[in-house]
Amino acid sequence: MSAVDVNQLLNQMKHVAALADRKPEVNPGNSQGLDFAEVLRGSVEAVNDLQNHASDMSQKFELGDPSVNLTEVMVELQKANVSFEAMKQVRNKLLTAYKDVMSMQV
Repeated sequence: MSAVDVNQLLNQMKHVAALADRKPEVNPGNSQGLDFAEVLRGSVEAVNDLQNHASDMSQKFELGDPSVNLTEVMVELQKANVSFEAMKQVRNKLLTAYKDVMSMQV
């Protein structure tokens, strides 16, 4: 059984934090800016990929695959769970914003 490399996990967390802090460059005069629908679709696909990967690892562990250990499976399942919960919170905020806009008087 191999242990999870703490330094590797810490580096991944730092990388994700740096990506979250980065501001997208949007030029108002340029129609080539970020497309909200594409960003949202990419986020949903990323969450789906994490869930599929965690499910595959879990199934391999249950079938006795020696290349997968319990620690890795639990970490992947937690990553998938956290990303899904974050996606739900984004969805809730979007719905709240939509309702606020729809209730505005013109």
